[in-house]
Amino acid sequence: MTLKNKKILITAAGQGIGAASARACAAAGAQVFATDLNGDLLANLAGIDGIETRVLDVTDAEAITSLAAELPDLDGLFNCAGVVHHGSILDLDDAAWDFSVNLNVTSMVRMCRAFVPGLLRRSKSQGTASILNMASMASSEKGFVERTAYGATKAAVIGLTKAIAADFVAQNLRCNALCPGTVDTPALQGRIASAPDPVQAEKDFIARQPMGRLSTVDDLTPTIVHLLSDNSSFMTGQSVLVDGGCTI
Repeated sequence: MTLKNKKILITAAGQGIGAASARACAAAGAQVFATDLNGDLLANLAGIDGIETRVLDVTDAEAITSLAAELPDLDGLFNCAGVVHHGSILDLDDAAWDFSVNLNVTSMVRMCRAFVPGLLRRSKSQGTASILNMASMASSEKGFVERTAYGATKAAVIGLTKAIAADFVAQNLRCNALCPGTVDTPALQGRIASAPDPVQAEKDFIARQPMGRLSTVDDLTPTIVHLLSDNSSFMTGQSVLVDGGCTI
């Protein structure tokens, strides 16, 4: 697979899946615009050929609009930013719900609204362009305990993805959603560390994966590159599960 001559923007690229995706896309030949709220994390990508970094708060509509005006037209957009709220609906106050919706869904709406015009120009001139939205196996694919806000917002991401795909399929702008299983990232390790019994918490996360292990970011990056590349030019509106068999 190649991303040669493609310009791709990735959100939440400072660590975890976003950082691994930025490296993988650059290695495949793309010019990557790696964005994150945390500029210190973006320093981890400094000096890597093919990667430019930008500080971006994806909950800031004006910042998104400004960045879209600054950058060239994109061939690919990976909306990776999101948050996992822990708790049932009885633990979900309005503030936590609003934050989950804003970061997990509204930010993607704003990113797509800002960058779709350029993506359409690229799809017209190059034959295809691609949006990839981060969803989850915890969504319309499967319910998980104490993931009310997360599951609901990630299900909304899948609906958003299908709507965008339907609107622009005739113009060769594709839109797909990635639905990972439990991935060993700094965010997951933080949730494990904050649990009352971290050892048991890690065992519980592993136990729900039929393959008997957590996913690594390297399990996901080949699919991410594929969905942003021309190799997937006949795929759109799909929820692509990379979940180690959790939903079978």
